[in-house]
Amino acid sequence: MKVFQGECILMKEKTIFVCSECGYESPRWLGKCPQCGAWNSFREIKLDRKKRWTEEKEEVLSLDKIELTGGERIPTGIEEVDRVLGNGFLKGSIVLIGGDPGIGKSTLVLEIARNLAEKGYKILYVTGEESPEQIKQRAMRLKATNKNILIFPGQDLEEIKEIIEDASPSFLLVDSIQTVFSPELPQAPGSVSQVRECGLEFLRLTKKKKITTVLIGHVTKDGTLAGPRTLEHMMDVVLYLEGERKSGLRILRSSKNRFGSTEEIGIFEMSEEGLREVKDPSLHFVDLNHGEREGTAYTVLLEGKRPLVVEIQALVSPTPFNIPQRVTTGFDPRRLSMLLAVTEKFTGLMLRSMDIFLNVTGGIKIQDSSADLSVVMAMISSFRKKALPALSVFLGEVGLGGEIRPVSGLNKRIEEAKRLGFNNIYIPSASSPVKGDKRLKVYNNIREVIESCFG
Repeated sequence: MKVFQGECILMKEKTIFVCSECGYESPRWLGKCPQCGAWNSFREIKLDRKKRWTEEKEEVLSLDKIELTGGERIPTGIEEVDRVLGNGFLKGSIVLIGGDPGIGKSTLVLEIARNLAEKGYKILYVTGEESPEQIKQRAMRLKATNKNILIFPGQDLEEIKEIIEDASPSFLLVDSIQTVFSPELPQAPGSVSQVRECGLEFLRLTKKKKITTVLIGHVTKDGTLAGPRTLEHMMDVVLYLEGERKSGLRILRSSKNRFGSTEEIGIFEMSEEGLREVKDPSLHFVDLNHGEREGTAYTVLLEGKRPLVVEIQALVSPTPFNIPQRVTTGFDPRRLSMLLAVTEKFTGLMLRSMDIFLNVTGGIKIQDSSADLSVVMAMISSFRKKALPALSVFLGEVGLGGEIRPVSGLNKRIEEAKRLGFNNIYIPSASSPVKGDKRLKVYNNIREVIESCFG
């Protein structure tokens, strides 16, 4: 408080505005973020005049004098997780795992802790959401009771730092980052400023102590991680655990990996004993015993190095509305619009007045253009109310001229289709198939494939 000419004037507390999407800071509120372009994303944050923490003074190093001491990989003992991480955790890295509530994030992390503890690693499990008794119950179900797993039920960042100093763990697991708070900040736990500052402090501790840190994060209703986008930028690896809670199937994906590929996926099935690895996902996604069905086609995706047979389902029916519906699950709706336009132009089929529903079974999200031909054939099968030839799989990208273009890893896809017993494998003519194999059907464009399948 300051006094001017007998009047009391309260000094206004200094605030800034931070974009909740990318972390951009501004002294005033902005409708649109100039850095990421997000609208109505700025939140007011009060600044604390106290210095939150002091970094240790670092020295400038010459690049050729820096000694490489890292690079050690620590397998989790779960093959599907190691596949996504790139053969295990990199020692001294920080990993963020996101997913919907109840999807199995805590179960997965506790299973990882169990395997690492059995190898002799000391694990510090910080839980801000569950009591130690609840953790013990889950651990008993997962057979994860081990003296090397230390449980700390706390949310205060300063207390967590003290426990880390005393326990000196090899692995730090935090469930969840949204429940941890710094007492030096006035905002509530889970706010943009709290998540950002706590994430930054965990990053600093990870690099300073050379421990491996795994943070569990909540996601919003649109599937993005709650909190500022800068939290993802701090991480070495960002993983998402996806799936429908009623189906039991879980897919682990990587949206960021500084030390490995982001194209690999891990597939699990939720059971009473925890998450069970799906060793042969193609058999899990495909049921070849139901016979021929209209509107159904198969293709082979390539998720990283792993071929994966998936089923495409299409429903094409006259629309009762002025504007036809285009509903997709697991497939890009804009790519569907392009395939519809190409199909109409080069086949003469009038699909524009039809409602079209497209589904990729098993919760798989297709980001591979090799599924184009199977999508087209599934739609035409539903439109004509006639099933495709039995045991058929379709591989090929569809161009704007109606041509079928080659795809990467074709031989690996063909071998996977043969392994599952497909007798009709439709591929582009520009490929180099094995000559004399009667199971391979070679075509130039979608019109030729349609004539072959339907006459």
